[in-house]
Amino acid sequence: MSDSALPLVISAPEPRTLDLIFTPEALARFRARYRIVETSPEGVAGLPHDVLAEARYIVGQPPIAPETLERMTTLRCVFNVESNLINNMPYETLFSRGIHVVTTGMVFAEPVAELGLAMALNLARDIVDADLAFRHGKELWGGEGNQAARLLSGTDVGIIGFGDLGRALNRLLSGFRTRTKVFDPWLPPSILVENGVEPASLDTVLSSSDFVFVVASVTSENQGFLGTEAFARMRKGAAFILLSRAGVVDFPALMDAVRSGHIVAASDVFPQEPLAQDHPVRTLPGFLRSAHRAGALDIAFKRMGDMVLEDMDLIDRGLPPMRSKRAERETVSRMRSKPVDKN
Repeated sequence: MSDSALPLVISAPEPRTLDLIFTPEALARFRARYRIVETSPEGVAGLPHDVLAEARYIVGQPPIAPETLERMTTLRCVFNVESNLINNMPYETLFSRGIHVVTTGMVFAEPVAELGLAMALNLARDIVDADLAFRHGKELWGGEGNQAARLLSGTDVGIIGFGDLGRALNRLLSGFRTRTKVFDPWLPPSILVENGVEPASLDTVLSSSDFVFVVASVTSENQGFLGTEAFARMRKGAAFILLSRAGVVDFPALMDAVRSGHIVAASDVFPQEPLAQDHPVRTLPGFLRSAHRAGALDIAFKRMGDMVLEDMDLIDRGLPPMRSKRAERETVSRMRSKPVDKN
């Protein structure tokens, strides 16, 4: 097959790169099977008419205006490789034309869940502070260093949100024999029961858990919904682990709850990223910090490329994508998550 006969792909994966999301072998297959036009997200609208008309796939999440989409007469799928379903394209038109919008974000579920588990164990056993004390010759030996320590095994755990990340976390927690309650208003109770967890209200999850994991996406309906009253309902000394997006939390209220000694907390995400050097959370005792690095493993990025290639092969053969997660008409416009600021 000549190059001109190969299906055309518009590649605008920023902030990713093709070298990041594909292994060298997978990238070679990608380039051999498709004619790839590489551009920036902002450059998509200015591509030549024939390129837009021939494009079968977009790899990336560039802004797409209705008039640009109108010229893309053979488009079959948009592969979002950032993971946030940004409200920057006419989703209703895409769906009405039968164009798939999919995300590879599920590759981050397992890595993020593992770090979340590590954070919970650290909050239970004070690993980081004990190490720092040891470095400065101020370590406490044996039981003296475990005055506030506790087990994760056999405790009451609450999970807020039960998408890919929540399910990955639950699989890890199963080895700790936790009694796990879940709040997720977008899922029927039977799905939670089938996954071995107990459906519960938000109030029950907060008030009856020793560890609360927040893995819910930010939507138009839940921004800042975990605030002062929510933290006050938590058990004294409970651990709050934030893994999804800071937008679901009233962050000053979270810091106040930690500062007062009512709870301890850990977070991989923050209201502004990168975080200001003088932000008070940087020095807040009882707060464990991670710089939005939970999912950023090379193995996860490379899985993205494999998913894209497998789903392109399916679509090329007239089948629906099955590896990536499809955006849903009813929920995609509600998403409010945003990427890390590149500046």
